[in-house]
Amino acid sequence: MNSTTQRRIALISVHGDPAIEIGKEEAGGQNVYVRNVGEALGQLGWQVDMFTRKVSAKQETIVQHSENCRTIRLQAGSLEFVPRDDLFEYLPEFIDNFLKFQTENGFTYSLIHTNYWLSSWVGMELKKIQGSKQVHTYHSLGAVKYNTIEDIPLIANQRLTVEKEVLETAERIVATSPQEKEHMRELVSLEGNIDIIPCGTDIRQFGCIDRVAARAELGIASDAKLVLYVGRFDPRKGIETLVRAVAESKLGKNENLQLIIGGGSRPGQSDGIERDRIESIVKELGISDITTFPGRLTQEILPTYYAAADVSVVASHYEPFGLVAIEAMACSTPVVASDVGGLQYTVVPEETGLLAPPQDVPAFAAAIDRILGNPEWAEKLGKGGRKRVESKFSWDGVATQLSELYTELLQPTAKELVQSTAELVQSTAKLPVKELVQSTAELVQSTAKKSVLVAK
Repeated sequence: MNSTTQRRIALISVHGDPAIEIGKEEAGGQNVYVRNVGEALGQLGWQVDMFTRKVSAKQETIVQHSENCRTIRLQAGSLEFVPRDDLFEYLPEFIDNFLKFQTENGFTYSLIHTNYWLSSWVGMELKKIQGSKQVHTYHSLGAVKYNTIEDIPLIANQRLTVEKEVLETAERIVATSPQEKEHMRELVSLEGNIDIIPCGTDIRQFGCIDRVAARAELGIASDAKLVLYVGRFDPRKGIETLVRAVAESKLGKNENLQLIIGGGSRPGQSDGIERDRIESIVKELGISDITTFPGRLTQEILPTYYAAADVSVVASHYEPFGLVAIEAMACSTPVVASDVGGLQYTVVPEETGLLAPPQDVPAFAAAIDRILGNPEWAEKLGKGGRKRVESKFSWDGVATQLSELYTELLQPTAKELVQSTAELVQSTAKLPVKELVQSTAELVQSTAKKSVLVAK
């Protein structure tokens, strides 16, 4: 294996396009993770190819993000948007086009990092076909998700089977929090190797503007009590809990209370349907005059919204990590979040924000009021959040940990050294004496180098 091959990595995110604008349908934390991990790994010298599914003929097939990082879109099914729960049948075509891409470019990916269960199946098949080593990040566990929703999709059994298999067969699973690792062990399997490497955020982008400047830019009054939601419109994100909590706020309209619900929507799709439902609840509760729906927030304007807010609310029914929480914390904004999953890891109660039981409207209302009613304490929480993000959740730090993991997995094992040595001995057995001496010298030199790698 030459050095170029050793430093080449394929990140697979079938349904989460790293090059798509964040906030669109199926574009959320996973897309942010893959894109930022890919770019940060590129800065460390890895050749990073991020594979996703092409959903439109108008999309570029290859998007070059930086010298060492690009997104590659492969066709799998017709060129149209397909909800993630309906994508499994198209994965064999995705694999065929992945293999074709390798053949056309003259290399094979020795290591593949898959994201979400659909991609994990792709990775396991490539492992069988060409022996690629696999690292996997779940982003969401079916065993947890299906406990929080009433309408279980038809694909559920397939997903649960795949998630168990990848945990037990991948070279390494990357959990983004101790809580996610615990759920894997309790609900999926006791087998498999799990490392904890958190998600990250751009600590230079998030935190680049203060509250006064942010409010001036957005036209928000300096005395407003601003509550912010950022994310997709999805019933599991708990937006209904948030709007009902704001309606129950004891601060009321006398305190110039405002609610901003930022996120994208696609008419006719699940995202747009949920937005319509939330808007009807807002109207029913009589808080339309204090609620704003600015639509999809670009990565450029997002830090300004976080900085302008007095509190950022993440009321999800479940989050394996909770990227929005650390983005808000990076902007020195206190967070009120559900007491579930990775949010229990990212948000430290009484230090960076508050936790409340999921779907508990009175508890969320009380937590929001507590922060809004004590500006000095809120400022202290904000500073604590920024400090925590700087120390634990920068993309550079995440990429460094992943780079170390990849390097470890790409080093030959003792068994592989013995096998390669045996193959070389066998191939040189019938050589003339002069060529045999030369080959033996090359073998000794090669084995010595590999031994040093293993020792490290």
